Amino acid sequence: MPHHLWMQEDHHAFADSVQRFFAEEFQPHRDQWKKDGLVPKEFWKKAGDIGILGATLPEEYGGMGLSRHFDAVSFMEQAKIGDTGWGFSVHNIAAHYITAFGTAQQKERWLPEIASGDKVAAIAMTEPGTGSDLQAVKTSAIKDGNEYLINGSKTFITNGGSADLIVLVAKTDPTSRSKGVSLIMIETEGLEGYSVGRKLDKMGMKRNDTAELSFQDVRVPQTNLIGTDEGQGFYQLMKQLPWERLIIGYQALGAMQCAVETTLEYVKERKAFGQRVMDFQNSRFKLAEAATKIELLAAMLDQCLAELELGTLTAEKAAMAKWWGTQAQCDIIDECLQLHGGYGYMNEYLISELYTDARVQKIYGGTNEIMKELIARSMDKD
Repeated sequence: MPHHLWMQEDHHAFADSVQRFFAEEFQPHRDQWKKDGLVPKEFWKKAGDIGILGATLPEEYGGMGLSRHFDAVSFMEQAKIGDTGWGFSVHNIAAHYITAFGTAQQKERWLPEIASGDKVAAIAMTEPGTGSDLQAVKTSAIKDGNEYLINGSKTFITNGGSADLIVLVAKTDPTSRSKGVSLIMIETEGLEGYSVGRKLDKMGMKRNDTAELSFQDVRVPQTNLIGTDEGQGFYQLMKQLPWERLIIGYQALGAMQCAVETTLEYVKERKAFGQRVMDFQNSRFKLAEAATKIELLAAMLDQCLAELELGTLTAEKAAMAKWWGTQAQCDIIDECLQLHGGYGYMNEYLISELYTDARVQKIYGGTNEIMKELIARSMDKD
């Protein structure tokens, strides 16, 4: 498995802490939470207590002020146990919108409770008719006095059922496309006109309360506009999407490692035709290919993360990491399931959960087709 050159003693210590946390606080409950379709709020608070949620948030707002490498550690460790259902990644992304673009008052108001886990955060981008086209959102936020009047609906919202804070993508100028988009913070508790619709029944990610959201004449203060100027939402989204895509890549990397490790255990024990499944050349070659792809993805992600920290990561390079990493994830997990034979199709085996969870990776964060289009556009400049 890959050795990340950037990992120093403090990163390893943090990784050990995250591993223990998942072993003690997550693993004993994973089956029940899968049935419930929800990770309880108490778990979020425990994650906040040990610093997972606030690792990279500013110290003055309740965080630890560390580099994004520490978040990468958490995302990989979560994926290494075969879970993507706990919506920490979206919670983290929402926090970084506030960190990057919020006013001092907004940071002071929202970041401490995000870092502590007292409030669960979500991002409401996708609408029933828009998909990846964020410029075409229909949800409106129109000024009325010192408030915004919000109307519209959102779908496929990770943490949607349990979110206390929602970064809402809305049109403050419905007559414009990108220049009409703004980000507005929704504080859900007791909010009149806001409602959580049906909890969506997904192929995978069963522990996550993915939901539809409805806004009917919802009123929020204009001070909930993230930043100081309307019409900056599309720019803000484009600036943060590379980090979102690296998160997806690191989740893919951890899931690939989990798939190979659980498959190695299986093929070394399982016998067919008088020998271990591991002894067949096909098994050995497939696992060798998987190990190589894991190393390649790790190297690419680590380079992208270094560039992100330097402020030089391009959108197209993040797109490369996202599409290639998630495609490799799906390919490897499919091969690992095949090596399990019929048992791989049984839900009692971890590889089955890895398989169903992996498929959405090629869709959210921008579909892989959109990623390739972004890359091609960068190549088609004079």
